Amino acid sequence: MLSSFSEFLFLACRNMKERKARSILTILGIAVGIAAIVALLAIGYGMEAAVTGELSEMADLIMVAPGKFIPGHGYVALGGFTERDVRDVERIEGVKDVVAFVNGIKSVEFRDERLVVEIVGLNPKDTREVFGEIVRIEEGRGLREDDRGVCVVGHLVANEYFDEKLEVNDRIKIGGSRFRVAGIIEKQGGFRSEIDTQIFITFQDAKELLGTDEISSMFVRVYDISKAEDIAEEIAERIDENHKLEDFTQAITMGSLIEQLEDVFKMLQAVLVGIASIALLVASMGIMNTMLMSVMERTHEIGVMKAVGATDAAVLLLFLLESCVVSLIGGVLGSAIGALGAKVISVGAGAYFGIEIPAVIKIRIIMGGIGVALLVGILSGLYPARKASKMSPVEAVRYE
Repeated sequence: MLSSFSEFLFLACRNMKERKARSILTILGIAVGIAAIVALLAIGYGMEAAVTGELSEMADLIMVAPGKFIPGHGYVALGGFTERDVRDVERIEGVKDVVAFVNGIKSVEFRDERLVVEIVGLNPKDTREVFGEIVRIEEGRGLREDDRGVCVVGHLVANEYFDEKLEVNDRIKIGGSRFRVAGIIEKQGGFRSEIDTQIFITFQDAKELLGTDEISSMFVRVYDISKAEDIAEEIAERIDENHKLEDFTQAITMGSLIEQLEDVFKMLQAVLVGIASIALLVASMGIMNTMLMSVMERTHEIGVMKAVGATDAAVLLLFLLESCVVSLIGGVLGSAIGALGAKVISVGAGAYFGIEIPAVIKIRIIMGGIGVALLVGILSGLYPARKASKMSPVEAVRYE
């Protein structure tokens, strides 16, 4: 009776057209589930690309901090470093530059407004050597080695912390001491967003203002990125020996941090896909329900088909093909909606929250979405199709 695939496809499309409203609703159900998966995966990949892209700019850096990670408590600071620690790190083979930071919280006053802000002391020359052009000045200038009573402020501190914006050459009080704003840092966001909320002064001013000689953290630049892990281990060992403590020092390479973040993003994507799959599961139930109703409504037609020579395999293929066509259309439509939705979310997040989350639409996401839709169609349509193929032709023809 049915001799070619084109005839099967023609009949499947004809049957869908006869039940237009039901078919459209079923297609939309599939499309919603696939769109959710595609959009969430695209945003997930975008977040991963944005963060790892920023970190890749600093791939030859090692972050060094005094403390340890304690299960259930996260990172716990254990004190500070000394000038001896800095000198010992500088002498390690493979180390190019070292920049040390002194951090503290101080009250900042500007035109009768007072806020608490994090103050960071640093050596301007070392900072330029380590960070280069990664952190840029938007207005004014950066710090100089001989600066005293001069500061550079983060973007948010300058533009959002006070009722009036801070401008270059404005005067502020930090912990009661007067400082002149020499420059404003370009907005960082993302992994470096804390820079937007800090005020930077010279190392000497920070020691006097914060009343401490302890170094809060260090950034180390290496010559050879491939040796960064070995150098990080040696840094931790040297400083631990100086302080006669085990696990006192955390030396983390950007490469290892990127790997950790990639694992986190994979887990996040798995959770997001799991949530979106609930919609797809509901849609699969819709396909099964639609196909079962179709089998019941076309019982007499199935009997006639079998009576004139259609085999069980032919009937099975016909109904299974109809289910697949519905799912394929839903998968293509859902992938397109998901890609568009991801772009809309990306633009909306940038406009509303001020953060850039690119939507990374990978071909494998689109193809995967269509493939999942087809798989759902096959699995959901298999039982109704099998039920149709096993009908007795005599009973089916009698059915009204």
